[in-house]
Amino acid sequence: MTNTKFSIVKKTKIGKNARIYDQVNLYGCKIGKNTKIDSFVYIEEGVSIGDDCKIRPFVFIPTGVVIEDNVFIAPNVTFTNDKRPRAQGEWTRLNTRVKSFASIGAGSTINPGVQIGENALIGSGSVVTRDIPDNAVAVGVPARVVGSRPPPSHPRHSESQGRRTRR
Repeated sequence: MTNTKFSIVKKTKIGKNARIYDQVNLYGCKIGKNTKIDSFVYIEEGVSIGDDCKIRPFVFIPTGVVIEDNVFIAPNVTFTNDKRPRAQGEWTRLNTRVKSFASIGAGSTINPGVQIGENALIGSGSVVTRDIPDNAVAVGVPARVVGSRPPPSHPRHSESQGRRTRR
């Protein structure tokens, strides 16, 4: 874990070789092994982040969100957990899941109660209001499926998945 002089990390389980940068608030969450949490990230109680994820700066992840392994979340992504938020009174938490190998583009908003499928790609600035299927490419406000990505050749992607190699 990197020096976190100006961070608040309370009751958080952090996996082996995870990198947590400064100016981060982590409360009662679980961070998987080899996961990178950049500066200015806020993760609430009960959130689970899988192994080998990358969470870029200025991301907010509230209670009720599960992020599986090998997920990329670009800067300024905001997750929400209540469709009818209010300052006082009753509220209803809706759970959200981001499945393995999904990628969420910068500035996107993920509304509560949705599931983003395995290997799905959410374009920058999108607002996800409904479930996104596995291998889908979704963009817009609200996000709509506009294409697909090839499924992984193996259930667990190789380290080089998504990178081109020179021949």
